[in-house]
Amino acid sequence: MQFFDIQAAIVDLDGTMVDTLGDFEVALNRCLAELGLPGVDRLLVERTVGKGSEHLIRSVLAHQLALPEVKGVGQACPAVSVDTLFDRTWNVYQRHYLAINGQFSDVYPGVVQGLEQMRAAGWTLACLTNKPLAFAQALLRAKGLDGFFTHVFGGDSFERKKPDPLPLLKTCEALGTAPARTLMVGDSQNDALAARAAGCPVALVTYGYNHGEPISQAPHDRLLGSLAALPG
Repeated sequence: MQFFDIQAAIVDLDGTMVDTLGDFEVALNRCLAELGLPGVDRLLVERTVGKGSEHLIRSVLAHQLALPEVKGVGQACPAVSVDTLFDRTWNVYQRHYLAINGQFSDVYPGVVQGLEQMRAAGWTLACLTNKPLAFAQALLRAKGLDGFFTHVFGGDSFERKKPDPLPLLKTCEALGTAPARTLMVGDSQNDALAARAAGCPVALVTYGYNHGEPISQAPHDRLLGSLAALPG
């Protein structure tokens, strides 16, 4: 599918432009070590990222607290639960993530070329991610990608996150473009479902994170092996 009438693109960050699994893995494991909990592996991180830091932390805590070596502690101490640990974990995680943001991540091949081509085609670009805004802005700066975008919005920029369509609709308002002429570029069902509900066409990359499910099963107008295939 070619996008002849597109005026702007909304581009996701984690799993679409930057492979950030290394950042998540290091920050989470440093956080869990400080809390005295077992570490996580990359596969668990890949399955749980994408719906915002709150969801990530709650999912990881639930998984770790259910491990046999930890569950006995929870049974002996009923107060140990996701809810009781969340606030402390959130604060510790934020400290560790901010300290290493971008150090263990890489821009995917073709991203810079794709962004340059989209801008050359006259598209206005916005970055929309479920990552907290401060994390997103710092990562874009660290990777030299911030100059491509007229707007950057995070998971805490609006009342709801993707897959709710609200962030896309608000971003379209900021861009001054109709949803039907604003392409959503992402890597997961969160991007796909939000785009469909907002009335945006959607292109999904095949190399990102989709909670362990095939990205081809998510609603899409086009699948991309690289952002360099856009606009095309």
